[in-house]
Amino acid sequence: MPARTAFARDLYDAVIVGGGHNGLVAAAYLARAGKSVLVLERLGHTGGAAVSTRPFAGVDARLSRYSYLVSLLPKKIVDDLGLDFTVRKRTVSSYTPTVRDGRPGGLLVGGGQDRTAASFRRLTGSDAEFRAWQAFYETTRQVAERVFPTLTEPLPTAAALRERVADDAAWRMLFEEPIGVAVEDRFTDDLVRGVVLTDALIGTFADAHDPSLAQNRCFLYHVIGQGTGDWDVPVGGMGALTDALAEAARAAGAEIATGHEATAIRTDGTEAEVSYATSEAAGTVAARHVLVNASPQALAELVGDTPPERAEGAQLKVNMLLKRLPRLRDTSVDPREAFAGTFHIAEGYGQLATAYAEAARGELPSAPPSEIYCHSLTDPSILGPELASRGYQTLTLFGLHTPARLFAGDNDKAREQLLAATLAQLDAHLDEPLGDCLAPDADGRPCIEAKTPLDLERDLRLPGGNIFHRPLAFPYADDSTGRWGVETGLANVWLCGAGAVRGGGVSGIPGHNAAMAVLGR
Repeated sequence: MPARTAFARDLYDAVIVGGGHNGLVAAAYLARAGKSVLVLERLGHTGGAAVSTRPFAGVDARLSRYSYLVSLLPKKIVDDLGLDFTVRKRTVSSYTPTVRDGRPGGLLVGGGQDRTAASFRRLTGSDAEFRAWQAFYETTRQVAERVFPTLTEPLPTAAALRERVADDAAWRMLFEEPIGVAVEDRFTDDLVRGVVLTDALIGTFADAHDPSLAQNRCFLYHVIGQGTGDWDVPVGGMGALTDALAEAARAAGAEIATGHEATAIRTDGTEAEVSYATSEAAGTVAARHVLVNASPQALAELVGDTPPERAEGAQLKVNMLLKRLPRLRDTSVDPREAFAGTFHIAEGYGQLATAYAEAARGELPSAPPSEIYCHSLTDPSILGPELASRGYQTLTLFGLHTPARLFAGDNDKAREQLLAATLAQLDAHLDEPLGDCLAPDADGRPCIEAKTPLDLERDLRLPGGNIFHRPLAFPYADDSTGRWGVETGLANVWLCGAGAVRGGGVSGIPGHNAAMAVLGR
């Protein structure tokens, strides 16, 4: 007989496979409802991709190593669970450097409407593009106000959601025709078009006119958060959220067992058995419900089903610690403003199309598009007191159009080449090389680390390194979904990870919805 870890009971109302943020949300809701809950987490800590770590040897900087901004986490979840967790607004939305007629400049979005309008005027020569920008984002804001509250309700039908949006033109733009159509119809400046399009490409390998509308689904999730589309900085880093969730779950009575990897799920539809393994033993535990906070691929493997088509991630994640922020060639903008928001690099509309075409041919993009932000400008608490006093800053870079297939031959070599090309695109807009600003770790090595999709697959078991577990879905019901979008076809097994309908991003929404499904809400 396999050994059994000493849990509090033999049968739980719910066993949750995976202690990432969605699993912890589900655990806290169910435990607060009086259910007995056990969380099995493979790693030695909770948090999944939403963790804060010190990646550089001997350096007191606690970085959000994987996930890094918060938009989709509903205030309802924070309030319901009494989480000790806060976010801060960024003072600048974005800065995008460019060189036109041999002169460095850029587009600054932030610092008030007048300043943003003036930046548009300097870039484009008129007010037309800024007026188009205002009208476009007023439309997305109105959609966000109407769609976001539905994410923690039972799935509406497409017709019901369309009625709620109450704007046929907006529905067509976001839900029915490629987002590239709206971008090209509404904007004329290549740089402005590119800035708008980037929200459709985060972790999503697609063209602006992809007929699958994968880019539309990605865009929608990036503009509806909190009903405003704001992307906020988590105070203390992403680990502050998952630490607060773990504390809330434990305080409500949930058990959390780290170092316990679920290996199989068997169910008769009424009661299930979860097999697990630790470094020293193996065992089983029974449950009335099993919630899987893992990918649909992992779920299929656990229950013995044929796995779905393999997902593919498409991003480069780079973490850096700097002794100082680099000087910009565009001297009209303070680096502390430029890096406080999203700093877009090589993300003009034409550049994005070229990078996509190159990657689709199996080539690393020659001018890799990416975006950067500095967490420590908004939240210096992630730095130790000495580093903060010396003016050190963090930089987080997220690269686009880098599908996993590009790294299949030699991941290490491709990572090195892509990182060098990406930083070269940034250096083209700096008045000093970024390398001169990197802080050294305790061994004298520069504080920079890069993660490809294959690295994320290895470290976090994200299928193909896909940060959404699989392509995002529109937030409405179809023939393949159940009431909450977390149903699996097995009566008492639920999918509460990012691969659920309305999953993706750091939201807690699949965890909330799976808990509601278990509770019969």
